Amino acid sequence: MEKLLLLGAEAIAQGAIDGGMSGIYAYPGTPSTEITEYVQNNKTAIERNIHRQWSANEKTAMEAALGMSYAGKRAMVCMKHVGLNVAADAFINSAITGVNGGLIVTVADDPSMHSSQNEQDSRFFGKFAMIPILEPSNQQEAYDLAYEGFDLSEKYKVPVLLRITTRLSHSRAGIERQPLKSENKISYPEDPIQFVLLPSNARKRYKGLLAIQSLLEQASENSDYNTYYPGRDKSLGIIACGIAHNYLLENFPGRNCPHPVLQIAQYPIPYSKIEKIVNECERILVLEDGYPFVEEQLRGFLEINSKIIGRLNGIIPRDGELNPDIVARALGKEVKIYHSVPEIVKNRPPELCSGCSHRDIYNALNETMLEFGKQKVFSDIGCYTLGALPPWNAINSCVDMGASITMAKGAADAGIRPSVAVIGDSTFTHSGMTALLDCVYENTPVTVIISDNSTTAMTGGQASHATGRLEEICIGLGVKPEHVRVLTPLPKYHDEMVKVLREELNYEGVSVIIPRRECIQTATKTKKEIKVKNVEVQS
Repeated sequence: MEKLLLLGAEAIAQGAIDGGMSGIYAYPGTPSTEITEYVQNNKTAIERNIHRQWSANEKTAMEAALGMSYAGKRAMVCMKHVGLNVAADAFINSAITGVNGGLIVTVADDPSMHSSQNEQDSRFFGKFAMIPILEPSNQQEAYDLAYEGFDLSEKYKVPVLLRITTRLSHSRAGIERQPLKSENKISYPEDPIQFVLLPSNARKRYKGLLAIQSLLEQASENSDYNTYYPGRDKSLGIIACGIAHNYLLENFPGRNCPHPVLQIAQYPIPYSKIEKIVNECERILVLEDGYPFVEEQLRGFLEINSKIIGRLNGIIPRDGELNPDIVARALGKEVKIYHSVPEIVKNRPPELCSGCSHRDIYNALNETMLEFGKQKVFSDIGCYTLGALPPWNAINSCVDMGASITMAKGAADAGIRPSVAVIGDSTFTHSGMTALLDCVYENTPVTVIISDNSTTAMTGGQASHATGRLEEICIGLGVKPEHVRVLTPLPKYHDEMVKVLREELNYEGVSVIIPRRECIQTATKTKKEIKVKNVEVQS
């Protein structure tokens, strides 16, 4: 079969396409974004007309994928770990409704918080939902598990969680493709009320979910991806989960570990294999990239706390991503430092691009806020979050997508005047609209600044659902038209921006200010594409 050199994220996308997927649903979020982008540009996906447009947020993506599954088709929904929090309502309930067509929920976790606000481990969500979890250790397994995950989902009639971490998602390796499968035909659930979670039906379906747990455990025990490798040195046994298996093998010449190793890539954890390695070895080192998910279960299952070492006893650091050096230290190996960084070299924090429209609105906002006092500006997730750093120091919160408006509302309810929210256009349609509706319902005195750069800039310039619609949305939600103000954020309009900001900050009601200018990065890219097209036409 054809061989391809792919990122882990791309391998998952290719595996899903080859596995007969009919639709992918997602909201951009590093390190998961490249999965959907690969499908969007894939020749087979285009020829088959696989659904591949971005969703407004992770919850809508999860629900749309569940709808495609209802119709008997195979679907994948993708997000980063904090996106699973947004999708959690539909995700947890989808385990109870079950599926018709195969459904894979792919979540990319971000240990060390390279581009995230926490280190959340999504395996806990999978265990909470009581569904199978797949965790590849390399790009080939990422492809294979995506390819085969639909079969697993359809066999047990439940969604499957496919969990990866940043390094696997963003590293590249060769993969070998399997035969391209046909897409499922439309079919309806055998039980016409399978997806109706009225309490009487939900109780019945929940009992059904509980009833298949032993089958899921047996499937994990028999999985080709949960492998026990015997070793001669039984002073230590090693349980390596997902990418941790790769890090382990990197520490041994020829990738031959002398200790017994249990590689885990499918959950629930394979208890018989766990018992085997525990009974054979003097101590057990648990390696996992993320929380001590398996380690905690071992301690409760085996009641041999003194024998288990890992994140919970400090052998592995409790926070941060795993890497080969950390594994080496846990194995008692010496870790060489080949290069030291001179003290003169310092980390440079990220900053807003030169020419970014967010710069101009922050300059105007800071000048205006001198009249009203400090610590009254709330924000959330996007490029504009960099306004918290020098030289602006303009915002005072960043909790989650959409929290800027609701936190500003709560602060206004507490008596803070003025109370200001700064949010981006894509984040607004992701999870800011309902927050604005809360403000309108109570006519809360807040000023919402929707900094509109007409794209989802932070994750690479994906299309924004808000482009060309913001004024209509805000007025439709009930904001008075005269208090929906559109500005052009450029230095030459600085005084006008300050004037409008001052007027709306003094208004005792809901106001929305929309500073609108295309992202400098996408604008540059668009100009280059137009130039190339003009050259092609002329030639």
